[in-house]
Amino acid sequence: MDTTKNYPDCPVEMTLQLIGEKWKVLIIRDLLTGTKRFNELMRSVTGISQKVLTSNLRAMEGAGLINRKVYAEVPPRVEYSLTETGYSLKPILDSMMAWGTAYKNSQNA
Repeated sequence: MDTTKNYPDCPVEMTLQLIGEKWKVLIIRDLLTGTKRFNELMRSVTGISQKVLTSNLRAMEGAGLINRKVYAEVPPRVEYSLTETGYSLKPILDSMMAWGTAYKNSQNA
């Protein structure tokens, strides 16, 4: 069985495969400030459904962008945090924020 991953040649395409969905960028934005529980993410990522949040968190965990820590408690407590790779996306989000702010300001001028 071949376990090698087939990555695109284009680095931009690779980045978009990992964070190209709207929700993933917003989840990363919220985790940049620290560890969050599932319900905290549900509240902070406005408009996302529980199913979509769960799906995105699983995909991001599989890609090595986030850590999922389950505590052996009743009821179970689950916390999400960024991995080092996830934190390495901060400059991209900072650039997106700066561009979005400049664009918004130019439209209001």
